[in-house]
Parts: sequence; C-alpha cells; structure tokens
Amino acid sequence: MSGSAGFDRHITVFSPEGRLYQVEYAFKAINSTNLTSVGLVGEDSVCFINQKKVGDKLLDPASVSYIFDISPNVGMLATGSIADARSLATRARSESAEYKYKYGYEIPVDVLTKRMANLSQIYTQRAYMRPMGVALTFISYDEENGPSLLKTDPAGYYFSAKAIATGPKQSEVSTVVERDFKKAKKKDPEANVIVKGDWKQLIEYGIITLSNALSTDFRKNDLEIGFATKDGFKVLTPDEIDERLVAIAEKD
Repeated sequence: MSGSAGFDRHITVFSPEGRLYQVEYAFKAINSTNLTSVGLVGEDSVCFINQKKVGDKLLDPASVSYIFDISPNVGMLATGSIADARSLATRARSESAEYKYKYGYEIPVDVLTKRMANLSQIYTQRAYMRPMGVALTFISYDEENGPSLLKTDPAGYYFSAKAIATGPKQSEVSTVVERDFKKAKKKDPEANVIVKGDWKQLIEYGIITLSNALSTDFRKNDLEIGFATKDGFKVLTPDEIDERLVAIAEKD
C-alpha cells in the first residue's frame, strides 16, 4: 500500500509526509485549461495578458473570458476552472461592494487580495468544502502604492510582484521576464520596472514575451488583455488588441 493511500480522499487530513493532496490536485487543475498568462507592472500602469481559446466555433467568443472587472479600479484574471473563477469573481465583487458601502471608498487591491486568499485558506480546513481549482491575479492602480500586481493560489498564499506568470508554461515566461529585468537593471541600477513607457508599450512587451515563451504568433482573438491606470481598469476589445499587434509588427 502506498504512503498516500486514503489521504487524498480527505481535504483536511495531512499525509504522513505532511502533504494535503486535495490542495495539490487543485494546483494541477490550474493548468487543466492549458492557458498561460503574464502580469506586468510598468511606470504608471499595470496589465495582464492571457491566452484565449474558444473550443467550439459555435460559441460566442465574447462569452469565453477569464478576465473580470471587480470594481472600477480593480481587475481580476483567473487561471484554471472557469466555474470556480466565476464563483470567486462574484464573491470578490460582493466584498468590494460591501467595503465601499462600509467605508465610503473603493477597496484597495491588496486588501481585496488578502481577503480572497483568506477565503481560499478556509476552503482547505473544512471537510464539507473543497479548494478552488483556480489562481487569481489582481491588478489596480493604488493611490498609495501606484501600479499593483498581486496573486493568490488555492492554498491561500498571496503575494505582490513586479511580474507574474501563471499556467502550464509559467516557467518559460518567468525565465524570459527575469532575463529582461536583469538587462534593465544593468542599464539602470535604479530601475524598478522592466518597461519604461505608457500602458501601450507595457502591453506590447507582454505580448512579445508571451509569444516568445510559447513560440507562437498571436491574432487578435487569441488573447484577452486588461490594464489599469490612474483612470481605472479597462479590458481591451479585439480591435484594440489588433492595434497593439499591428504596432508590434511595424516595429519589427
């Protein structure tokens, strides 16, 4: 009998090796959609870029999205189970609205991320719940911290970063971004971001990075993109994505 026998049937029971198998399975569910994303922080903006695949030609592409607007200032990208993602998006919107009603201003993105991470951690404690098979990436332009990029996972862990990759090819994307960040640091030791410029340049860099890491060329319907500036959070339309792809092609 293997050491893990029976322990993967219980969400809240540690194995003799100290592992929670159901939580590990939730992490595997994140890669089940075979979609990779990247999030990037710029000088005055922050964005995330996600692969988009519509499995059935009869589906309306607009209805297949992993990007959710949580508040006028906060956007969320989910990677993993779309059903779990929609459930958590509804909860995040509820938390945001309740915070606005209680305190009179929009919820800061770090407060919302911490709240969602705490909820995910609770799901690992209760036998009548299961961990959500989805990782959440939040972006916002914060009045105190500026462009902010944060991520939560099914275990309830959350963190802030200058760049975040999620999905089956996250290692490849992270390698490219880390290499470019080192180059930026060599040119300017004081540099805190990879890309200097506006949100358009940041998005174009993200598209190029994702394209190089995945060794594929994108069309406007192959991506979904969201970004946040001082003016709030916005999702690009396919035509606006095409404008960025054309701009990249012209640079080449």
